[in-house]
Amino acid sequence: MPPIRLFKRVAVLLSALLLAAPLAAAAKDQPYEHYVYGALNTPTPGPVSGGLLLMGGGDRNIDAMKWFFGKAGKGHIVVLSASYGKEIGEEFYRDIGGIQSVEIFVFHARSQATDKKILDRLRKADGIFIAGGDQSRYVRFWRGTPVNEIIDAHVAAGKPLAGTSAGLAMQGEKLYGAMDDGSIKSPEALADPLGPANTIEGDFLHLALLKGVVTDTHFKERDRLGRLFAFVAKAQVGRAADAPAMIGLGVDESAALAVEPDGSGRIYATAPNGYAWVIDGSGLRDVTDRRPLDAPRVKVTGIGPGSVVHLPSGRVDAPVFVRNYAARAGELVEVPRWSLAIHGGAGVIKPGSLTPDKEAAYRAGLDAALRAGSAVLDKGGPALDAVAAAVRVLEDNPLFNAGRGAVFTAEGTNELDSAIMDGATLKAGAVAGVTRTRHPIDLARAVMDKSPHVLLARDGADRFSVEQGLEQVDPAWFRTDQRWQQLLAWRKKHQAALDPTHLFGTVGAVAIDADGNLAAATSTGGMTGKRWGRIGDSPIIGAGTYASNGRCAVSATGSGEYFIRESAARQVCDRVAWKGESLNDAAQATIAAVGAIGGDGGLIAMGPDGRPVFALNDLGMYRGRMTARAEPQTAIFADEAWAD
Repeated sequence: MPPIRLFKRVAVLLSALLLAAPLAAAAKDQPYEHYVYGALNTPTPGPVSGGLLLMGGGDRNIDAMKWFFGKAGKGHIVVLSASYGKEIGEEFYRDIGGIQSVEIFVFHARSQATDKKILDRLRKADGIFIAGGDQSRYVRFWRGTPVNEIIDAHVAAGKPLAGTSAGLAMQGEKLYGAMDDGSIKSPEALADPLGPANTIEGDFLHLALLKGVVTDTHFKERDRLGRLFAFVAKAQVGRAADAPAMIGLGVDESAALAVEPDGSGRIYATAPNGYAWVIDGSGLRDVTDRRPLDAPRVKVTGIGPGSVVHLPSGRVDAPVFVRNYAARAGELVEVPRWSLAIHGGAGVIKPGSLTPDKEAAYRAGLDAALRAGSAVLDKGGPALDAVAAAVRVLEDNPLFNAGRGAVFTAEGTNELDSAIMDGATLKAGAVAGVTRTRHPIDLARAVMDKSPHVLLARDGADRFSVEQGLEQVDPAWFRTDQRWQQLLAWRKKHQAALDPTHLFGTVGAVAIDADGNLAAATSTGGMTGKRWGRIGDSPIIGAGTYASNGRCAVSATGSGEYFIRESAARQVCDRVAWKGESLNDAAQATIAAVGAIGGDGGLIAMGPDGRPVFALNDLGMYRGRMTARAEPQTAIFADEAWAD
């Protein structure tokens, strides 16, 4: 045996002996219990084949047990327990039946794990069943003993193993040992996942199909999702960065997961909603601090009677659900499969400042943009496509200052700016001062996808658009009489004469898709009367537009020079990543910083939990939101509340 491995084995043995000492001393005079039902020496009727039966700990699932007995050739079952006695034999042999014998050994001390009679019967077992009870006893009594080795060898030899409750919870590569003589609950585990109460143990069973897996039982019934998050987080501490993320596998009381030797597992359920749950540990890596769990997006997949799970990868065919959860300050919330938020600019918008028809028209425009973007997301499309789809609708709506309906420069032309950014890759594209592309957001996307650059401007951007085959329009396409009258008023007063209800008319969108990828897009006509090729914040990556997976996606609208000076969009994300601020606090603080140097406006932001944030400084903002499980909602006025 290699020296390192030998050292680990010795360390495990010493640790187990120290843990077991008090319990062994208390039980040294109590012999193990032994019960037999049926005949032990009869031939096994059928072939024996491998498999794992993972039972959630409720009432015994008869069909699942018959599957297990069949895998054991309907022969001889040995039950290992540290809590329960002969009642298991009564149930297996007399109530379920169809097997030759059931033999039960109830352990009361670690020393019994070397008893020759027990070891001999274990080696001859056609199937081994590990009963429920106190799993810390299993760790103390069996880890590093011949019982441990025989169970491993039994499975490796292609014989079936079953376990219920604690008998399931101990089978993963890592396990919650409950070593403090209690059973940690979800709130406690989430409050301090790396704390001493979360006793994660290892180097016990070594089952290939559960490598990289942490299991739990009584799952839904005892609200154990949060604690399994904590188990997986702590189990991955020190795990190699290039190793696959571990998964959590929880089984409801009314469910049993039968796993074939090839790793394919199916549910036997005694209730319609009896499931197993797969927790993707990739969202629970790199937890290093003693503080409440903060995990912005963790994927959870449900395994139902019509599903197939593949272990140890955790991939699920035909899942009954795919959900995402976020842990915030030690509390779990379900987050939407996808989410989208948009804005249509900001202004001094008070109730009554818009006619009913105008207000309805703005809300209808926002609604149409939300539905266009959500149609992409609902089909599993990427966030990048969704934000472009939403912005495209707003660019075609003359109510908004982007595309058709853009404001005029001092020279009486329309010069359009746009940007888009992919949070997954940090790729970005932007254009400024374009004059003939119907949808500037498509040109920004082309810059990102089809050029080595990030920002193209004016004539060069127009030429690139033609080369890329994007839809070209006569500049008159962008003209509206309302915007022209605003220019004429500006020329008379030589100052901005925008309708105050649309002072800052930029449009934008942020989204997160079903894969957890973030994206942001922004488009604008700029400001009335702009001169000298002025470019605002919208096409400046990090100022008016930014997206980074795991942090946030941002699109801003307002007095662009101030957003540029504050690097507003990137600042929001950096506050989240570097200062640990919530997305809402980061957005509000950033808008406050813009206001402190004289800027007005607002921004929308989306985090990995799919909850959009809308921040503005004493202005109204045309805005909307939609998720996979909610209809579109729009708002205009500063104090307008969402209908949660």
